[in-house]
Amino acid sequence: MSDVTLYAHWICPFATRVSFALHQRKIEHDVFDLPPTGVRPKDFELPPEFLANSPRREIPLVRVGDQYQADSIPILLWLETVCPAPGLLPRSTDQRRRVIERVQWLDDHVMKPTGGVYYGTEPDRVEWAAGALARGFSEVARWLDDDHWLAGSTPTLAEAIMIPIYVRLESLRPLGYNHPLPSRVDEHRRACTELDGWSSVAWSPDQHAEFVARFEKYREITARG
Repeated sequence: MSDVTLYAHWICPFATRVSFALHQRKIEHDVFDLPPTGVRPKDFELPPEFLANSPRREIPLVRVGDQYQADSIPILLWLETVCPAPGLLPRSTDQRRRVIERVQWLDDHVMKPTGGVYYGTEPDRVEWAAGALARGFSEVARWLDDDHWLAGSTPTLAEAIMIPIYVRLESLRPLGYNHPLPSRVDEHRRACTELDGWSSVAWSPDQHAEFVARFEKYREITARG
């Protein structure tokens, strides 16, 4: 067994962040496939170590040796300190602060409206979330006018936050995201697909189809009350 274990599932965007970072940093690890609550079978038995170390009973969770850390952003920052592989945080204090600030901004202004698109059950709420996501992409495009990557000249943890959004972008269209992607953001998206960690998290056509079908069904059930 590897000294590092990731408890994750492909459909969870927060687990995708961590999976991408582990692969991008070439940190060898095992994966325990553990569905998030929304797709977890009722008879799924959670492992004892997960119950003991995941306060919200949600993925992702990472084990390094005999230590555990839950929640994606804390995990990403923790891994920078406990795993010696080349990191995704700059050495400069000012540059590190910039990356962390952008990680939080992306989480608030891009990740949250992304979830609002596919979890939305009413057309006006979906439209509002799509508009918020479009505004987030516009701000990201302005960043990319200054740098090739989101927080400097090399990929950082900010890319790890954007990766799950790019992964599911194709599935957002049928679920209500009808805004054009800014050209600079699309260039960045394509650059991300060439990173070492991308292939570990990219979805197959079947995964896209399953994702869309799952949320279309969710909307139908909600509409029926």
